[in-house]
Amino acid sequence: MRAFLKLAATLIFLTSATLAQAGCGRCAPIMNVSNAPTTNASGKALTNEQIKTAIIRAGTALGWQVKAEGPGKIVATLYVRKHTAVVEIPYSPSGYSINYLSSVNLDEEGGQIHKNYNGWIQNLTRGINSQLSGA
Repeated sequence: MRAFLKLAATLIFLTSATLAQAGCGRCAPIMNVSNAPTTNASGKALTNEQIKTAIIRAGTALGWQVKAEGPGKIVATLYVRKHTAVVEIPYSPSGYSINYLSSVNLDEEGGQIHKNYNGWIQNLTRGINSQLSGA
């Protein structure tokens, strides 16, 4: 009888764990970009204004609503259908970062988020890097 109860408890635990994972089958760890370099193609250091312009151009071209929130800080918001992603982009002549702030309808929980979010961040990173290299 004791072995049966132990087996039943194990099966309940495994079923619960499987269902919990299945609830977010499209989730992945939230991607942040930390201290990406802010030099142009020739390796020349850029000014804060050049970096700000590059970030705004890249974000706008990809459909992000971009707003300067003070020196060295931009907040960008992306609306896709019923989904919203908000990121903070601090920058300086030494680098820039893209940090998750909030989202709507992207199943964010416990450091996980819908995998499409990470694709949007990868595209934004490529766009910023492209704009920086041409500055």
